[in-house]
Amino acid sequence: MTAQSQNTDRKFANTLARGLGVLRAFRASDNGLTHAQIAERTGLPKPTISRLTYTLCELGYLSHGGRNDRFRLGPAAIVLGSVASVAVGFVDMVSDDMQRLADETGTLALIAVRDGDRMMLVRTWRPSTASAIWLEPGHRIPLNSSSSGMAFLAALNEERFDAMEPDAEMQAFRQEGYDQLLGQGFTIASEANRYASTVNAVSVPYYSGEFGESVAFTCGAMPAELPRMRMQKEVGPALHKLVQTLETRSGRAPALSRRG
Repeated sequence: MTAQSQNTDRKFANTLARGLGVLRAFRASDNGLTHAQIAERTGLPKPTISRLTYTLCELGYLSHGGRNDRFRLGPAAIVLGSVASVAVGFVDMVSDDMQRLADETGTLALIAVRDGDRMMLVRTWRPSTASAIWLEPGHRIPLNSSSSGMAFLAALNEERFDAMEPDAEMQAFRQEGYDQLLGQGFTIASEANRYASTVNAVSVPYYSGEFGESVAFTCGAMPAELPRMRMQKEVGPALHKLVQTLETRSGRAPALSRRG
């Protein structure tokens, strides 16, 4: 659903959406957030943020130690996240394989899901040789200019894609991804369409019954470490094989077969 559709849909609860937007503003590496930081990340005015954080604290979704303390996710949010992680079984099923792939290829391996007009990282595996992680769960990347978004769009069924009210650019981006998946089994966003010049990445869609649509399995690194030839000859095929193995283990049909 687009922002314009949300504004005109009588069934859409804007206050609820804003409250959930506050929760989505938190990232794994955050040591709490101030009102100003939440406002910056959500685009909401500070008085609105104040009302929302008060309500979320009262319900246990945020915690706040005192006047000068930062807001942190509360016990209710942590329980909800724990329930969700258990319900999405394919993540644990593939975790060891993703870590192995990250180590063998020297790339950041990740799973991304659609979050509005972006793809959100929900799990990452960094190579054991890396001293720090350069992207973390909760980080969002553009849907229409990333390999993750390309893989997701290519596997999305026609009805859901049309509901996104795509322009000609998105339609072409989706078609390019579909052609790549048919031809080589994975997607690579071209340099002209890529949202960042500092990351090269390959992606493969996996249909998740838990979400009712595909997610993107992705491996990425800096261009010097992951040039296009290595993406196509080594990392892409290895990621494709991993997802095929997961499909067999989970009994899921290939994502493209559900495009319809």
